[in-house]
Amino acid sequence: MDRTPGAQSRPSMTDMDYASIFEATPNPCLVLAPDLVIVEVNRAFLKVTGRNREELLGRHLFNAFPGNPADPEADGVRNLSASLERVLEMREPDTMALQKYDIAVAGRPGVYEERWWSPISTPILGPDRAVKWILIRIEDVTSFVKALASGDWPLAGTSIERKGLEAELYARARELHHLNQELREAHSREHAVTVALQKIMLMTPDFEHHDDVAVRYLPADDSLTVSGDWYDLIDLPGGRVALTVGDVVGHGLEAAAVMGMMRSVLNAAVRDSERPAHALELLELFARSMEGALNTTAINAMVDPDNRLITYSNAGHPPLVLVHADGECELLDQVVDPPLGARPQHVPASQAGHSYIPGDTLVLYTDGLIERRGEDIDAGLDRLISTLRQHSTDNPELLADVLMSDVGAGGGGRDDISLIVFRL
Repeated sequence: MDRTPGAQSRPSMTDMDYASIFEATPNPCLVLAPDLVIVEVNRAFLKVTGRNREELLGRHLFNAFPGNPADPEADGVRNLSASLERVLEMREPDTMALQKYDIAVAGRPGVYEERWWSPISTPILGPDRAVKWILIRIEDVTSFVKALASGDWPLAGTSIERKGLEAELYARARELHHLNQELREAHSREHAVTVALQKIMLMTPDFEHHDDVAVRYLPADDSLTVSGDWYDLIDLPGGRVALTVGDVVGHGLEAAAVMGMMRSVLNAAVRDSERPAHALELLELFARSMEGALNTTAINAMVDPDNRLITYSNAGHPPLVLVHADGECELLDQVVDPPLGARPQHVPASQAGHSYIPGDTLVLYTDGLIERRGEDIDAGLDRLISTLRQHSTDNPELLADVLMSDVGAGGGGRDDISLIVFRL
């Protein structure tokens, strides 16, 4: 029991009036919806911008505060827009260096006042880890910048220590601004390279021959745009189709490089093998020879429309799901071998077959779709089955979207997701 004096009367966090705290905060703050519509502002923001609440609430940020049309070099709107895009994409706070962002003078249409700001944008995430709001806190440093530029700095009444500190902070802020800009440009180049790499690694020309299949790929939040998950579709003689998904341990470029080789080897093995199990056996032999490839999980399934048969082999991967048009779902888990290379010696892979009815849907996925930290995997499978039952008649593209939003979103982006939805 807490016997500290006053402990019994101390308010808890749930007792606090956060609206009043936000209103009384001395720093100018505003809250945006994900579409950049202003949903709230505090008293300090209204004071520093010369606006009232009715003028701002419900308006798009850049309609309420457009750029200065008389300044051809004005980049405040562009810079702030890029910052907010980063917040929405990365779901991380974004700090900007000093920004020149002129604002219209209240009551004087077409007249803009030079203003300098130091903004910080912070995402507020909902339970699904999507951005629910963006909190922007700003500092108006216009008087400081103007005084420094005109040579009137330091201002009268400012202590020597304060003068030196603020001048130093200004110089460092400008230096940081240029460094941040260089880093963002470098990151943009790296991002473009990783996006191109992902497209090449997951390139599947045979998809163009099918209107009955949808694929999805989503990397983990803390990885680059590429990772260790893959999907593949391969047309085989006799109208047969092979579908593969796999998951290399790890994230980032190293895992992606291993994934690219594993996917290519399995693609070649599938084309040369009549049995899905034999293709996975060849992949395991390759995995044993490559650093970073051990314990990869994979499924190789072959669809034979003439015999209405699915033949599959599974190396440590979550089971295939066969969804019937009436909503009934079957887990194809008759055979499940350990991940590739997990056994001390190479052992032939197992294989099973399962019939299907035209109009059924086959779903292949990686564990990122169903796994949750601290939760048994069976709970994730139950969640997947429940969603598939409710949407069994959706077309593959719509069903893939539903699975990613309703099943995959709750994972918090902790692991990569690859998904194939194939209408049989």
